[in-house]
Amino acid sequence: MFETLVNTLNGWVWSPALIYLCLGVGLYFSLRTGFLQVRHFGEMLRLLRDGRSSNEGVSSFQALAMALAGRVGTGNIAGVATAITFGGPGALFWMWMVAFLGASTAFVESVLGQIYKEKDSSGHYIGGPAYYFEKGLGQKWYGVLFAISAAIACGLLLPGVQANSIATAMDTALSLSPAYTAGVLAVVLAFIIFGGVKRIASAAEVIVPFMAGAYILVAIIVVLMNIGQLPETLSLIFRSAFGPDAAFGAILGQAVAWGVKRGVYSNEAGQGTGPHPAAAANVSHPAKQGLVQAFSVYVDTLLVCSATGFMLLSTGMYNVQDPNNAEGFLHQGVAGVAAGPGYVQIAMENIMPGIGATFVAVALFLFAFTTILAYYYIAETNIRYLGRSVKMDWALPILKLVLIGMVVYGCLRTADVAWAMGDLGVGVIAWLNIIGILFLQKPALAALRDYEAQKRAGRDPVYDAEANGVHNAPLWAEIRRDFESRRAAEDHPAP
Repeated sequence: MFETLVNTLNGWVWSPALIYLCLGVGLYFSLRTGFLQVRHFGEMLRLLRDGRSSNEGVSSFQALAMALAGRVGTGNIAGVATAITFGGPGALFWMWMVAFLGASTAFVESVLGQIYKEKDSSGHYIGGPAYYFEKGLGQKWYGVLFAISAAIACGLLLPGVQANSIATAMDTALSLSPAYTAGVLAVVLAFIIFGGVKRIASAAEVIVPFMAGAYILVAIIVVLMNIGQLPETLSLIFRSAFGPDAAFGAILGQAVAWGVKRGVYSNEAGQGTGPHPAAAANVSHPAKQGLVQAFSVYVDTLLVCSATGFMLLSTGMYNVQDPNNAEGFLHQGVAGVAAGPGYVQIAMENIMPGIGATFVAVALFLFAFTTILAYYYIAETNIRYLGRSVKMDWALPILKLVLIGMVVYGCLRTADVAWAMGDLGVGVIAWLNIIGILFLQKPALAALRDYEAQKRAGRDPVYDAEANGVHNAPLWAEIRRDFESRRAAEDHPAP
């Protein structure tokens, strides 16, 4: 009954309307920002070195690493495999499309997270959609609704997907019992999440660049070893994405739906999760972190997801299910393996016998584990938001225990149940956030224009909230004074 209920709710949440909304809003914000994801690509790279960690907030790079910890997860391996299984090779193109357009959406929501951030009781920067809906829209009820939904999604529904993929990959590669994997995950996770946001940021800063770089490097090697298949692979992706392919043209609608669904799940653009780590960054202008967060969407989908897709398609180690026959396949390259990380492990094992499957298992462990950490941080942020109005000292200890419990549950449950719960969580908060930022786009677009104007004037941009028409962000007056004082000290050092 539980699985039936979750699947029924998913059918409502992930209707075609949400698919079109994700693509349409991405295109809309791309047009409104003059395709900043293209114009400011070089600036995105430069800003990775901008900002510094402080007592109040983390550096731009640490915030990027925290965001990538959430974005780069099982969706980059198992998610790509399931998208291809149910949507055909063309689903990879639609994952690219939702990432390209979604980079502008990620910019807008992350800028809003920065503009309306606050300081918590410990003096650390904190923010996210709940904060900008209350302060920017003036609709506290909507902020509360998002906070409750995000806490449930990230604390209860989403962790099981990541844990399930870890357990499956470890079982395939090392024959480790899911129960053993669950125990190890629970212990390591408890050690980090009881250490707070600084420990989460420090862990992400070390793990994320290493895991993403190593995975992409190995994927490039695999693709190079099958370089003769690359032209046909690219042709297959585009033929399947637009319908001309004889084998997969009949599932064009599935390609779009699964590409967008898994793309949003993977890169999180518009989902409302990215603004939480974005708000924690210590920067002089909201647009700086908005551009850094837009870049993280590229890293997630155009690099890591593409690496997985090319590995599967160039080696032929993938299945495409026949939508008219639950037992049949339009293409079957792997027999007896459920859609998920097993495809990637088999593809890698054929290229790197003896170590390929283990490498994927380790990569997936790191990908998914850091995503679970990001989920905890997001759930905690939203509970802290709710705790401003209602005394909830009991909530954070319970959140830690619930999240650890859901990780154990996810390891022991089937993949279908885990993914259904995860999709439901993503869909609900995506609906709430996308609708909200459409009503609250003006401050973000104004911040972009202000940033560009200051850059043209040859200045390092510093944000003035009042001058940009934002009258409910008092923290920025303090931030502005601090940055200007620091700049004056650097320009005129004491003798």
